[in-house]
Amino acid sequence: MGNSGSTNKISAQDKAILDMKNQRDKLHQYQKRITVITDREKEIAKECMRRGDVNKAKLALRRKKYQESLLAKTDGQLAQLEVLTSDVEFALVQKDVIFGLQQGTAVLKEIHREMGGIENVEKLLGENEEARAYQNEISELLANKMSNQDEDEVEDELEALEAELSSVKLPDAPATKIELSEGEKKQLAKDRAQRRARERAAEQAAEPMLA
Repeated sequence: MGNSGSTNKISAQDKAILDMKNQRDKLHQYQKRITVITDREKEIAKECMRRGDVNKAKLALRRKKYQESLLAKTDGQLAQLEVLTSDVEFALVQKDVIFGLQQGTAVLKEIHREMGGIENVEKLLGENEEARAYQNEISELLANKMSNQDEDEVEDELEALEAELSSVKLPDAPATKIELSEGEKKQLAKDRAQRRARERAAEQAAEPMLA
């Protein structure tokens, strides 16, 4: 019976390792395919900024950030599972591994939905009723799925994009570099974080009114 139990443990462990490798292979395939989409989303954000449409630019960057975070999170989870599946005491962590693989499958399905094809990405630029409906749908979806840190990083990317476009528009402007002290930098970061928190609170308060 001891040999039979050992064989069952090895079989379960081998299956978990195979499932994990399959998930990782699929994730890497998605990473290559979704890069095309996130690159286009950044281009759309630039185009919207040139038009002066900050809200659409921000939506494109938020969608891009969410997709990138989803991929990074899944990659990290699979790396943890790889450690667990190689554990000599696999029987003790088998339930955790199975649960982790189930979660991984669900997230991979979500990533697959997120890819959605370039045609959906182009709707971020659209002005017709269908495009606006899609934009509202994406905005509502992201409101519940992005962390404050993700939102702050989107704001940083938006500001960097604005600065990049401004420098392109004004090539002859004198470059005046102002050095800030550490205290001033911290205060600016604090003020920016407070402003973003107020904006998020205002957006959340406005949502029931828009419904």
